[in-house]
Amino acid sequence: MSTTPLAVWLAFGGLIAVLLAIDLFVIGRGERGMSLATATRWSATVVAVALLFGLHLWLTEGLTKAGEYYAGYLIELSLSVDNLFVFLMIFDYFAVPAAAQPRVLHWGILTAIVLRGVMIFAGVLLLDRFEWIILVFGAILVITAVKMLTQSEARIEPEKNPLVRLARRFLPVTPAFKDSQFLVRSHRGWYVTPLLLVLIVVEWSDLVFAIDSIPAVFAVTRDPFIVFSSNVFAILGLRAMFFVLADAMHRFRYLKPGVAIILAFVGVKMLASYWVHLSTGVSLATIVAVLGTAIVASLVRARRERLQTGR
Repeated sequence: MSTTPLAVWLAFGGLIAVLLAIDLFVIGRGERGMSLATATRWSATVVAVALLFGLHLWLTEGLTKAGEYYAGYLIELSLSVDNLFVFLMIFDYFAVPAAAQPRVLHWGILTAIVLRGVMIFAGVLLLDRFEWIILVFGAILVITAVKMLTQSEARIEPEKNPLVRLARRFLPVTPAFKDSQFLVRSHRGWYVTPLLLVLIVVEWSDLVFAIDSIPAVFAVTRDPFIVFSSNVFAILGLRAMFFVLADAMHRFRYLKPGVAIILAFVGVKMLASYWVHLSTGVSLATIVAVLGTAIVASLVRARRERLQTGR
């Protein structure tokens, strides 16, 4: 279990609460979207704060803890960006109006933070009691990596989602969106709008991603504070990052294979942990190298295609 003092947990919670309040109620002004320039500045700010937090860990806890945090943060950030591709596909599938998308992301981020916290502490308890669970986590990551490398583009089929089917079966759903509202009231009573179904699918997809991402961080650290802080910082700026990357996601076509390679690496590391120990430095260097190569290769290919098409 973590030896991090309660005061540190409370201070971190206060920092996250301030950043969330700025993100949801100042930068995005609650229910409205944000301009590309504003989204870019805020995304850069959140990343800068995350990197400075790692520097703080370096100064107070030492190089090892800082390395674990940075490795976990890069893993979670790459997985979170990959998750944005899925969010974009969900919005396209449901034809969600641009003005309504920020509210889905608003509640999605809040719920994700709570959900990740619960899953992280459950994972810590399992690892403390059943050491062999690390092998299960490793197998999950390797299987996920193989699927990401071998399967074609993911298909979004919300109608097959059990929660969506349950909602449609027992709740009256309006045929069209009503601004950015989840519920509307008429003379016949309360109705659910399609936007609530979108939120359900987004939350479901984040749950699926959490099942992969949280075990991945346990490959580099068992400290719940490091796992939680790296997770939270990775998803904190996702709402702004969505608006930054929405028009450019097609350029990062090698990100998914890069993420799959990282998952395979940490999965194999988990499976071999009883016999082989890789230092935090080696793990961090591998993650940086794979992620950097995927991004650079994606940008090079995108530039080459623009030159060929003359656009």
